[in-house]
Amino acid sequence: MLEKHRENEVHVDKVEQGPTSSIAFGLERIGLIAVRAPILSCIVLLALIVGAVFGIYRIKIDDSLSQLFRSDTREFKQYEEVTKKFPAEEFDVLVVVEGKNLLARNNLEKLRDFVTDMQLVEGTRGLVSLFSARQAPAPGKLPAALFPPELPEGAAYDKFIETVKNNEIIRGKLLSEDGTLALIVLSLDPQVVASSKLTKTVGDIRALMKEDLGDTGLNVQLSGVPVMQLEIRNAVERDGLTYNILGILAGCIIAIIFFRKISFMVAAAFPPMIAILLALGALGWANFNLNMFLNVMTPLIMVISFSDSMQLTFAARDRLIAGQDKFTAFKNAVLVVGPACVLTHGTAGISFIALQFSDSDLIRKFGEAGLAATIIALVAVLSLVPVFGVLLVRNEKLFAVKFQSADAGVQALRNFCYWIAVRMVGRPGLFSLIAVLFVAGLGVIYANLEPRYRLADQVPDKRQAVAASARLDAKLTGANPVNVLIQFPKGETLYSPETLQTIADVHATVEKAAGVGNVWSLETLRRWLAEKAGSADVATLKEYVSVIPEHLVRRFIDAEQDAVVVAGRVPDKDSSQLLPIVDKLDTELDAVRKKHPGYEIAVTGLAAIAARNSASMIEKLNRGLTVEFALVAIFIGLAFRSWVVMFACILPGIFPVVMSGTVLWAMGEGLQFASVVALTVSFGLGLSATIHFLNRLRLESKPGVGSALAVERATVLVGPALILTTVVLACGLVVTVFSDLPSLRLFGWLSAFSMVMALVADLFILRPTAMWLINLHAKLQGPDKPAI
Repeated sequence: MLEKHRENEVHVDKVEQGPTSSIAFGLERIGLIAVRAPILSCIVLLALIVGAVFGIYRIKIDDSLSQLFRSDTREFKQYEEVTKKFPAEEFDVLVVVEGKNLLARNNLEKLRDFVTDMQLVEGTRGLVSLFSARQAPAPGKLPAALFPPELPEGAAYDKFIETVKNNEIIRGKLLSEDGTLALIVLSLDPQVVASSKLTKTVGDIRALMKEDLGDTGLNVQLSGVPVMQLEIRNAVERDGLTYNILGILAGCIIAIIFFRKISFMVAAAFPPMIAILLALGALGWANFNLNMFLNVMTPLIMVISFSDSMQLTFAARDRLIAGQDKFTAFKNAVLVVGPACVLTHGTAGISFIALQFSDSDLIRKFGEAGLAATIIALVAVLSLVPVFGVLLVRNEKLFAVKFQSADAGVQALRNFCYWIAVRMVGRPGLFSLIAVLFVAGLGVIYANLEPRYRLADQVPDKRQAVAASARLDAKLTGANPVNVLIQFPKGETLYSPETLQTIADVHATVEKAAGVGNVWSLETLRRWLAEKAGSADVATLKEYVSVIPEHLVRRFIDAEQDAVVVAGRVPDKDSSQLLPIVDKLDTELDAVRKKHPGYEIAVTGLAAIAARNSASMIEKLNRGLTVEFALVAIFIGLAFRSWVVMFACILPGIFPVVMSGTVLWAMGEGLQFASVVALTVSFGLGLSATIHFLNRLRLESKPGVGSALAVERATVLVGPALILTTVVLACGLVVTVFSDLPSLRLFGWLSAFSMVMALVADLFILRPTAMWLINLHAKLQGPDKPAI
């Protein structure tokens, strides 16, 4: 067996005499341009790197929670309109204070001091808390504060606390029914939330939490959109550094272990690193924003480019060992392996193009960025691997003599590949049938995966925001807003009887809706005045609205007074559980719409948008993946000009996707945005191994060479590089498990698993399938016509 391997290694200098037509239409020759003037190429490269560094500094972070659903749909435009008219929720910091002794006199005094101090934090517009509550007003007078300047003591204090817990304004809204959790809503200036000042503002709030409440024994946590955005922003910045360092280290370490020469490590690992730098710089100059998906662009570029750089380096290394000089070795490596590199980047590009069918602007942008990065990575790898090889490799003859007799690591991998190839080509029909049945069974399981979406999966779950939201879900019916927008017809004003009755009817409907709680609107104030002041006339209502702080009024009444919002909250459940709640509420509001014609009544809010759109968007992406299967197979078949290749790549391409879906199903998970995007991209990237093997098989399939021997030779020559690149790529992707973002962790480990499954498919499915199809082609067309 060892002698056969040696024969295969020497054979590399003859395969260039094989098929002359390029499967990449000659595009691989762009890799020969830079190597003609390597020094000049490095100078140009240095200039591009400087430009890329400046481009990276231009990249901004998109931390909006609604970014996934940003689209041209009517629902999202309506949501944006509500956000502009009633901007409170986008800029509210939710301070959750919890403890069994929350309402103890000393704790309550310190909590009030904390609330007072927070109003002095730079960037604060206003604040709502249990201390905002008022007593029943005396006739003709404004209501006094519920909390007196000096709190009572003893039995009087106990009686006072009962009054506080039963106050209609705060009970179940700002204070839990059992009096153990208080919600403080701090409204921030929109300019602060959108800028870097948010970090200081939230930091100041945390400092006050420690200073004012540190010795009370109370648990204080922050949530709300600004805090979630800040945590996403910090996680994205931190993760980007982690991925760069760990991904680069993985590539360098594995390359140096197997190549055992710094020059080959540089040739294999540095082009992908430079491709990352150039691609990110280009995205910066193109004004792309970094977000939870674009944050994985670094490991994706590594995945796209490292596989091909390893194949090129292995091919050149084999030619050097066979006695070729370094210029000839790297030139032939580009000519032989380069077409497959072009094709692998082409299939990756198709994967990113498939994302353009999404309704989400975010996912479409990710697809555009991925396509641009794929093109940059292709040019970088094809150009830089031969340039670095020519400049850095020294003493080719001495190298050839040394590694002809001592190449244990690579030789062990070749022995393993040969062992597999011999067994796979032994009974190709049987193994092909088993593969078809196995993939079909996994496909049935994959088809039963259901779409899943939760807001908490988009926010760092190892930080405070998710934990605080969970406490609000448990004690105050939820932290996620669901709003009902009421727009008035012409001729109707805010205080007209018909408008007030419409608001009252909508408020009552939302209050009764199952799963919705913490309902606020103008009707809340109107009811309170009717019960406590004994007056519900319009003049009294106007008077009270006029004395309420502007930031509070804007929560429910827009500046033009032609629209209002009835605000409720729901728990952060999966969208499949929220959708029935939203749909039922919308249906129940039909009675109000019929009763008050002319008034536009719509259920909106981020939770409603997510519940309505997430499932359909995920399903559409999944359908796009099915279409991608066919498009990529046809693309590869046309490139090779062979129906055998087209059919041979289908099963190995589908297997990683359905296997990954089966793992999700076994874990009780469904298809999330992160998982379906990971599978879409991994499908295109996973075909890299398939393409490189088929390209090598094409070169080995010559007259006089049996199909079994051609498969064995192709496996031995490309197998070691495929195994090494899969290990590196999986390591580069799996580093995302260190992320605080659940969606990113899911994307990373699922992509890594898919890459490993792609290698399994290449070794155990592609070999027998290709062998069986080649034999079938020989029976149909005759042995003299090449199948590939």
